[in-house]
Amino acid sequence: MDTNLLPTKFLPVERATAEDVRRQREAIASLPLVVGLLDAVPSIVLMLNEQRQIVYANRVALDKLGARPDGLLGKRLGEAVDCIHYREGEGCGTTESCTTCGAANATACALRGKADARECRIQVDMPKQDLDLMVWATPLRLEGFSFTTFAALDISHEKRRRALERIFFHDVLNTAGGVKGLAGLLAEAGAAEVPELSRLLVSSSDRLFDEIVSQRDLISIERGEYETRPAACSLRGFLETVARTCAAHESAQGRSIVVDPNVPAGSVVTDTTLLTRVVGNMIKNAVEAERPGAVITVGYEKAEAGGYALWVRNPSVMPRHVQLQVFQRSFSTKGEGRGLGTWSIKLLSEGFLKGKASFSSEEGRGTEFRVTIPLSIA
Repeated sequence: MDTNLLPTKFLPVERATAEDVRRQREAIASLPLVVGLLDAVPSIVLMLNEQRQIVYANRVALDKLGARPDGLLGKRLGEAVDCIHYREGEGCGTTESCTTCGAANATACALRGKADARECRIQVDMPKQDLDLMVWATPLRLEGFSFTTFAALDISHEKRRRALERIFFHDVLNTAGGVKGLAGLLAEAGAAEVPELSRLLVSSSDRLFDEIVSQRDLISIERGEYETRPAACSLRGFLETVARTCAAHESAQGRSIVVDPNVPAGSVVTDTTLLTRVVGNMIKNAVEAERPGAVITVGYEKAEAGGYALWVRNPSVMPRHVQLQVFQRSFSTKGEGRGLGTWSIKLLSEGFLKGKASFSSEEGRGTEFRVTIPLSIA
């Protein structure tokens, strides 16, 4: 057993020397048929050595990653796409976050001699550029070397389409069903019931309209076409309104949503539509994590760098494997077609509100999602 291995939280740290990487690349480049086949594939294909380093990238990979012919040589996948986690340890594959990475796990399987295919979510510094991939890793013996043929297909649009369809056709249709039901009751109601049913119908119609507009805005945000609309916002009144709205949702039944009474007076100039979606998602996530009887607390405080930090706290603690994947696009504990909630918190707050999203979750303190926003985005 090699007692000189460097410490790692998942896959080995050790790398091949630059000379070994060069020889491995030359072995592949010397086979025109192999190179021609790789370059003919219309998706990303990388050849990895036993240390998971790139020794060859096809034309699509170079184009997609904006690299020169030898620009990826010796790098690992996370380093090539600028994954946010590889800097946390000794490179791609060595951090605790890497234990949940589909690409790292598929590659590890191939290195043990078995082909594997998995979905993979990769976070980069800008949420709008996060990757959703389907990856295939296949062991290959070539010219005396052991390689892994790593192929990746971008499924970001498909994942987003499924999630948006689920939100639209599930949530919007539920609200529309409520409107239809209330309209039917109103048509048959006696005079004494008309005022209350009319009020409920107007409220449900407003909620349906808001949900449709929100989906339209989310699609324009996904396309990079959304333009922020700055407006003055009193934070206490804003939080009270959002908390009241979330408390009326059926998923919040039996849970209490309260605004911290100790919040200071404060106001910002921001896009209230986007901030409503951000805080609403923070509250919704907290509500769905708790059993009836739980109390979810909402508040804000002055931030050290100026501006305000808005937070939502709930008593339960997220499992560690969930914590490692929070803010990843398409990740969800709620089933297929979900997963825009926490990702949209980060996307909207950092990509449009000039803020910063973070979270903490630990025994004895529960879970807190926090978004820090500046005094003005104007």
